[in-house]
Amino acid sequence: MIFHYDATQEKCPLPLVNLRLLLKKMQAGDQCVLRVQDIGSKDDIPKLLTKLGYGFHQSIIDNTIVEFTIST
Repeated sequence: MIFHYDATQEKCPLPLVNLRLLLKKMQAGDQCVLRVQDIGSKDDIPKLLTKLGYGFHQSIIDNTIVEFTIST
């Protein structure tokens, strides 16, 4: 399953908190596509994913939005 979460209108820590909840729902083979715009989220989310051992790819969209593709 692919989960999509657009957090571009949300401020830190909301994207981080909601991502943690979403990660708990994910099962082996699932992916999550997350978009953030908040500076704090852009820094905190990769740290969290690395700490928890998730594989992810990060891309920049429109110079302000970062998209993370997270896999289990």
